[in-house]
Amino acid sequence: MNGISRRSVLATTAATALAAQATPAFGAAAATDADAIVIGHGLAGLVATSELVAAGRKVLLLDQEPEASLGGQAYWSFGGLFFVNSEEQRLMGVKDSYDLAWQDWLGTAGFDRGVDDPAGQDYWAYKWAQAYVQFAAGEKRSWLAGLGLQWFPAVGWAERGGGLATGHGNSVPRFHVTWGTGPAIVEPFEKKVRAGVAAGKVVFKFRHRVDEVVVTNGAVTGVRGAILEASSAARGTASSRTVIGDFDLKAPIVIVTSGGIGANQDLIRQNWPARLGPAPASMITGVPAHVDGRMLAITARAGGRIVNPDRMWHYTEGLRNFAPIWPNHGIRILPGPSSMWFDAKGRRFSAPDMPGYDTLHTLGTIAASGYDYSWFVTTQKIVDKEFALSGSEQNPDLTGKNLWLLLSRIWQTPEPIQKFQKYGVDFVQAATLPELVAGMNRLTGNDLIDVADLKRQVEARDREIDNTYSKDAQVMGIRNALDYLGDQISRTASIHKLLDTSAGPLVAVRLNLLTRKTLGGLQTDLAGRVLNAAGTPVPGLYAAGEVAGFGGGGVHGYRSLEGTFLGGCLFSGRQAGRAAAAAAA
Repeated sequence: MNGISRRSVLATTAATALAAQATPAFGAAAATDADAIVIGHGLAGLVATSELVAAGRKVLLLDQEPEASLGGQAYWSFGGLFFVNSEEQRLMGVKDSYDLAWQDWLGTAGFDRGVDDPAGQDYWAYKWAQAYVQFAAGEKRSWLAGLGLQWFPAVGWAERGGGLATGHGNSVPRFHVTWGTGPAIVEPFEKKVRAGVAAGKVVFKFRHRVDEVVVTNGAVTGVRGAILEASSAARGTASSRTVIGDFDLKAPIVIVTSGGIGANQDLIRQNWPARLGPAPASMITGVPAHVDGRMLAITARAGGRIVNPDRMWHYTEGLRNFAPIWPNHGIRILPGPSSMWFDAKGRRFSAPDMPGYDTLHTLGTIAASGYDYSWFVTTQKIVDKEFALSGSEQNPDLTGKNLWLLLSRIWQTPEPIQKFQKYGVDFVQAATLPELVAGMNRLTGNDLIDVADLKRQVEARDREIDNTYSKDAQVMGIRNALDYLGDQISRTASIHKLLDTSAGPLVAVRLNLLTRKTLGGLQTDLAGRVLNAAGTPVPGLYAAGEVAGFGGGGVHGYRSLEGTFLGGCLFSGRQAGRAAAAAAA
């Protein structure tokens, strides 16, 4: 661990020194409005701004949304964070290490675009990945704990992988749910920024939509854009785009932290990778409408290089929200390992397309099926124990830090799940399999699923339960999960036959494709400086968070280990903020 820490310190020191050379000091710049302008008031923007404030810099923090949306998408998150060899893991009996985590990251990312070539798309992505895993195995947890954050002790096991030690997936549980979910992660950084406002170091510029990053004589000198009319839109809801004026603000440093393209389905389809088959005709949206990707093209016009635009992360277990907040609002099921998974025609998926194992592979399998949805077939017993919903608003117990409500999950179905079963359009419930299939076909308006064929597959799976061993990969995975204390406690139902009436009623869930994260983006070095097509930093231009592929233009490679999106905002925002603060000294 000492060696890792030393490498991290050396990397950060070197990056900061390079940044200081690349950008003129504030005192040398003419007619500036601030030391730095930060575009985007989500988590990465708040972290970067808090670092600038801590160094005594003056910051203008701009966002096209009203104040109600401060914190951005992070506010809506489940609050999962990726730690390595944490106190919570050790409490659960999990043995983790930097070497194991790095093995998992490399097997998951699949970096293959010029890792050793400074001009390669994955050159800086690889370096960011190495630095981030060192951070997750080092000071990340203690840094956040020092800000008052705490985590639920039962560590989650997301993305369990494709079956090989060197392949995709987490070898051990690493998904740490923050006590208070996304809002709790946003809170300490919002407090730091608001303290900066009170001290005269930060000025909020809500409803300021940036349309241009201004470059003068090869260096960034500020931003221009439109002032939008005041909006009383609640957090996450669509706000007006009516323009009432314009602005021209000057600073020698601009940090872009504007998020990804998850709500812009046109951009998603435009960049959809052929390796995943044709772009889906129908998707629901997992992020608010303001996650529009505008700043990618705007920053590119200022000289920034966009890399890996075809890498993206969308979920396969989406539900249509019966009470939508933003347009086409979808919610993801965070599944345990026990539900059977079928395509639209009722054909069971094989490994690794099992609940919680390999999101990207399953996305490709669904796309190849020719349909934009799939099915879980399960029991109420599994729903009660294994179904959770992503999102702070869908977890009032964790978000509200209500221990009694959290413990009530032991003896009752969580209320948000109950509501989706009652009011959502994607659930079918029945006492018998023929009735269930009739309901599934009725829901989709076709007769794609044959009851005899589905019965044959379910019964074949159920026969595998008679022994404590099995050739069925999913059954083996369930038993593997039950060997882990955290899954026993909260995430895996005792193994049983789906047709066991005592576990019923039977439940089918139509699963929609759900848009979410951008894995590519603006290429940055370890200081967060945006690079141009020649691999040279654009003087004064930085980026962090999702717009930068969470660092380097693609720190995750092709896939995510989960719990790494919020962490990527935290780490890249901190790196960019500290380097920019040094450059503005």
